[in-house]
Amino acid sequence: MKADLERKVSGGEVVVDALRALGIDVMFGVPGGQTLAIVDAVLDTEEIRFVTARHEGSAACMADAYARITGRPAACIATTGPGATNMLTGIGGAFRDSSPVIAITCNNRLADLGRDDAQAADHVAIYQPLVKWAKLVSTAGSIRQVLEEAYIRATGGCPGPVLVDFARDVLEDPVDFDFEPRPGPASMATLARQRIAGDPARIDAAAEVLAGARAPVLWVGNGVKIADAGAAALALGRRFSMPVITTFNGMGAVPTTDPLVYGALTRMGTDLSSRVLADADVLVAVGNSLNAVSTGRWSMALPETIIQVDVEPANVGRYYAERTAGIIGDAAAVMTALAEASATGGRDEAAAAARAERLADLAAARERWWADTDVIAAAPGTISPAAVMREARAGAPEETIALVDAGNPGIWSYLWPILRSGTYFKPVGFGNMGFALPAAIAAKIARPAAPVLALIGDGSLGMTLAELETVAREELAVCLLVMNDSGYGNIRQEQLLHYGERRLGVDFVDVDYAAIARACGLQAVRVTEAGELADVVADAFASGRPWLIDAVIDPDISAWTYPPFRPYRTGDE
Repeated sequence: MKADLERKVSGGEVVVDALRALGIDVMFGVPGGQTLAIVDAVLDTEEIRFVTARHEGSAACMADAYARITGRPAACIATTGPGATNMLTGIGGAFRDSSPVIAITCNNRLADLGRDDAQAADHVAIYQPLVKWAKLVSTAGSIRQVLEEAYIRATGGCPGPVLVDFARDVLEDPVDFDFEPRPGPASMATLARQRIAGDPARIDAAAEVLAGARAPVLWVGNGVKIADAGAAALALGRRFSMPVITTFNGMGAVPTTDPLVYGALTRMGTDLSSRVLADADVLVAVGNSLNAVSTGRWSMALPETIIQVDVEPANVGRYYAERTAGIIGDAAAVMTALAEASATGGRDEAAAAARAERLADLAAARERWWADTDVIAAAPGTISPAAVMREARAGAPEETIALVDAGNPGIWSYLWPILRSGTYFKPVGFGNMGFALPAAIAAKIARPAAPVLALIGDGSLGMTLAELETVAREELAVCLLVMNDSGYGNIRQEQLLHYGERRLGVDFVDVDYAAIARACGLQAVRVTEAGELADVVADAFASGRPWLIDAVIDPDISAWTYPPFRPYRTGDE
C-alpha cells in the first residue's frame, strides 16, 4: 500500500489495506472487470498473495481449505453475475463445515444495480442462505468497518463464511476522506478467538454422571478439530478408559492410530465404530451437532443419557433435547475442565472396572476389523480401493496432509490411518465434489514445508481438471492421487444396489489422466498394480515436484457392500 497521504486512494486500496491489517495474507480468485481495483491494489502490498484459479468454485474451495488448515480466514474473490454464482458451491461447503472464509464479490455500479446491467445479479440475496452474514458496501467510508465486522462474524462462535459485495464505483472512485494505512493486525483479529469456558456447575454434574458410567463413549465432531482440541479429547478418554469415535466431519480431530480411537461413525460408518456406540450407556458429544449426516438422519439408536458440548447454543439439544445435558463452551476448555473435575470427584470402582474390560474387548475387535479389510481382491489390472489407502499411506510421509474429495475417496478413507491431528480434511456437510485438487493447492500454500496429498475421484477431477495448470503455474509440489474407476463410482454403486443392473449417467470412457497432467506440466504416471503404488507415492514426494498418479481401481468393489463398512448389530461376531 502506497503511504503517500497527499494523493487520493481508491476504494480498492482501502479494501486491500483493511484485509492486510486483519491478517489476511492470501486471496484466491478469478479476476473480472469489476474486481480490477482490488486486484491492482494487491500489487502494491507484499503481504497478500494473489492466486489465480481457473474457476471461481475452485477459488472458494482453496479459501475454505486454507481456513481449515490454518484456522485463519482467507479471501476469495469473484466478479459479478456468473463469477459470483460459480463461487457459491465452494462457499456452501465452507458454510456447512464451519470454515471461516471472507468471500468478496464485485458488483456493477450503484446507479445501475437493479437496472438490467450486464451480468446483473443480487449477490447478497443469492448467498444469504449459505453464509453467516452478507453485506453490500455502497460507500467507501464503510469499507473498513464492514470488513472488520465480516472478520469477527466469520471467526466468532461457530465459524463460517461471510460475503462482502462491493459496488464497482465504491472500489474505483477516489475516497472522499484522508486515508492512512493501518499498521495492523487490528485488535479485532483476535477478539473473536475468545472462547467460553463452560458452566462449572454443569461440568461438575457431567463429571458425576461419567464417574458412574459403565460404557461411555466420546463422539467428537468438527468442533473439536476447529478448536484444535484433539489432545483434550484423548486426555478425557484416558481419564475414563472411554473409547473415542469421530463424526465424518470430525475425522482428523484425533489420530486414528491412538489406542483409544475407533474411527468415524456416520450414516455409512464401519462395523468397528458402530460397535463402540451399540452398547454405550452415556454419550459425550463434543463439537458434534448430532445432525442427519452423523446419525443416519436420526435413525441411529443413541444412549438415553447424552452430554453435549458445543460453542453454538443452538446446537445443544437441538435433536435429542429430552435426554441431553448441555454445556455451552469451547471444546478444549470444557473437556479439560471435565477431566479435572472427574479426577477430583468420587470413583466408582465397579464402573471403572467395567469400562476397562469393555475397552479391552473393543481393542480385540479392532484387530479383527483391520484384518478383515484385506478380504476382497481386485480384478487383474486394477487396484482395490482398500489397497489404495493402505499403499498410499505406506508411501507418504507421516506428517502428510490429506485432502480428500467427496464420494468414494471420502468413504474409503475410513481406512486411511491418520497419524497426526489436523492432517485430514474433506467436504462433508455440503458434500461438494471437486474439493480435493483446489484444497491441495491451498494446503501447500498454507504449509509449504508439509507433504500434501490429494485423494481424488475421477468424477471430481473432471470438475476441476483445469486447476492442474494452477498447480504447475504456482510450482506446488503436491501429490495428486486419482482413484480412477471411469465413472461416478459411488453413485453407480448405489444405483446397482437399489436398481439391479439398471444404471444411467454414471459411466465414462477410459481417460488417461496421467497424460493430461503431463500436458499441463506435471510429472505423472498410471498405476494398475497395488504393489507398485507405495513406491510411486514415495517417489512423488521425494521429487519435490508436482505429481499426479492415475490409479486404476476396481469399479466392482463397492463401498455400499464392503463387509468392514457394514454397521455392527448386537450379537455380531
